[in-house]
Amino acid sequence: MSEKPTTAMVLAAGLGVRMRPLTDRMPKPLVQVAGKPLLDHVLDKLADVGVRKAVVNVHYLPDQIIAHVADRQHPQVVISDERDVILGTGGAVVKALPLLGDKPFFHLNADTMWIDGVQPNLARLAERFDPARMDILLLMAPTTASIGYDGSGDFAMAPDGALRRRKENQVVPFVYAGAAILSPALFTEAPAGEFSLNRIFDQANERERLFGLRLDGTWMHVGTPAAVDAADEAFLASVA
Repeated sequence: MSEKPTTAMVLAAGLGVRMRPLTDRMPKPLVQVAGKPLLDHVLDKLADVGVRKAVVNVHYLPDQIIAHVADRQHPQVVISDERDVILGTGGAVVKALPLLGDKPFFHLNADTMWIDGVQPNLARLAERFDPARMDILLLMAPTTASIGYDGSGDFAMAPDGALRRRKENQVVPFVYAGAAILSPALFTEAPAGEFSLNRIFDQANERERLFGLRLDGTWMHVGTPAAVDAADEAFLASVA
């Protein structure tokens, strides 16, 4: 794309149920991996590719996250407060749209973790995103090379990056890595209230405007306390 996104949305409102007991008194985005909260890993990656504003939504133990990012300047963090409502991953974006603007933006899960290859994956996403062909570009991790993931994958990917959703009882080679570029126009007719972002993915898929980019590096699915330990080991190995 000719203009790289300078705005991002970071989903940080989840309950972190599978991460208990670590999340009994702490929101999952503040759980540490390699000596740094998950949320800071994400925000640092955004800062490295020139993102100036990150909209972070909060729901579970929100005041801890708000206090944690209060003094952050790179990127500047704006809170989308959902403490009194459940909006889901899709409804969260709809609520935040006035803060995100009218240009394509990065969209990341606060608990997504990866070790970059030669070039930062967010920079690669920005270079590959083509608004003439696509409404969504997802960062896709190979299931066989990911740490802490044992599922059946999310999508099959054609040589040109076009994605097709996994069918029931099917195994596919790629899993969504929790980072994407989205066009705000996707949400023009989105419903009010709670809904999943998968609904938007599927609509783009039906229009053949859903694409993926293979992650360069190592992706970590940090969903449980045991996965935190595995991610710690992977980071240590990467700098050894």
